Amino acid sequence: MSRKPHLKNGILQADLCVIGAGSGGLSVAAGAAQMGAAVVLIEKHLMGGDCLNTGCVPSKALLAAAHAAKAQRSGGRFGVAPVEPRVDFTQVMAHVHGVIGAIAPHDSVARFEGLGCTIIQAPARFTGTGEVEAGGQRIAARRFIIATGSRAALPPIPGLAATPHLTNETLFGLRELPRHLAVIGGGPIGLEMAQAFRRLGSQVTVLERATILPKDEPEAVAVLRAALAAEGVRIIEGAAITRVDPGRIALADGTLEPSHILVAAGRQAVVDGLGLDAAGIAFTPQGITVDAALRTTNPRAFAIGDCAGGPQFTHIAGAHAGVVIRRALFGLPAKMDYRALPWVTYTDPELAHAGLTEAQAPGCKTLLQPFSGNDRAQAEGVSEGLIKLVLSPKGLILGATIIGPGAGEMISLWGLAIQQRMKIGAIAGVTFPYPTLAEIGRRAAGAWFTPALFGAKTRFFVGLTQRFLP
Repeated sequence: MSRKPHLKNGILQADLCVIGAGSGGLSVAAGAAQMGAAVVLIEKHLMGGDCLNTGCVPSKALLAAAHAAKAQRSGGRFGVAPVEPRVDFTQVMAHVHGVIGAIAPHDSVARFEGLGCTIIQAPARFTGTGEVEAGGQRIAARRFIIATGSRAALPPIPGLAATPHLTNETLFGLRELPRHLAVIGGGPIGLEMAQAFRRLGSQVTVLERATILPKDEPEAVAVLRAALAAEGVRIIEGAAITRVDPGRIALADGTLEPSHILVAAGRQAVVDGLGLDAAGIAFTPQGITVDAALRTTNPRAFAIGDCAGGPQFTHIAGAHAGVVIRRALFGLPAKMDYRALPWVTYTDPELAHAGLTEAQAPGCKTLLQPFSGNDRAQAEGVSEGLIKLVLSPKGLILGATIIGPGAGEMISLWGLAIQQRMKIGAIAGVTFPYPTLAEIGRRAAGAWFTPALFGAKTRFFVGLTQRFLP
């Protein structure tokens, strides 16, 4: 049973005060309360934060609806007559919000009060190095966890701020399917939503000022670029947007006339209004300054998740929560290790990555295996894709990229291999069930040994042993 925060001289006393009830904040609050700490959890908006309400959950629900629409168009190659789906966008959005509603109880005020947390639903503001005010209540705590997340960044394009536009915070409130959706930004969010709306029936144009997915391996990006183009998503890379007005986007070499504009050009940490200066907590436009253990410049405060200025993924916020619990509750040494950091772009095909890319590992060796050589991929008609492995000269696994169906489900094996500093022989020795898409990893690993295994020395040795073996 957790201890409860208590009032002393009108100030609520706690062991931990968590600011932000998104993925990271909820993980810390739930874990700490169940371990016996007195926890105050402050959230100014919706429990569950961006991930549940306007991010990962609704976007994947929309992608699932889009996948169902695509399936109706794609049966011809299997002898199943394709049909053009009749998309009821109202019902699509009902599905999206139904998924949010199904998950919401897990992140609810009632559940966390049941765990022993004291919930305050109001903006939080530091009034000193060891005190926060929220909803008229002063809170003092031994440790503070800032988990305020991020919001969509608005690029400095003339006219954009004054022109009605969508972000992830408003996209899932649409009531009608856009006729023509212009997506500003060719990152994971932009491409996922571009494909989803195209499959549901919208005309879609992606405007990217550089190249799409610049952090991913170029061979994998090329596969995805071709797949999106084949579905009718228009991608303009190197796009120079000179001005945005209602119903019109001016480019250096032409114009677009979209019905809707989605801004998906990166994220910015939410730090405004927190009174960080009063707490002695340093921050920059990229987020709150933290060390490897996620401690801020105020030794009593930690920052986790998107607001900490590092990789902005829900699973990273969860990993941050584990580090902070070990530090703040037990005083144990712990720090973040991003060496095996995985990320996934949930397009179709999915693009998943863990560890280093070839560009980040000078002198590395690479192995590349296409899905066209995988029997399950051929059976399901999804042979466009590949796995690319990045290895040290001695075969240590440094990075992996997979583009293909279920890539996000397969990447964890490679993250484990990187984290545990495995060599490629460890994967080559694993027996994978047949036929599975994951076998592509073993086939790629086996290619590391092909030159030696089938070389002249091996042939000589086999010829010699066959003379003497009974």
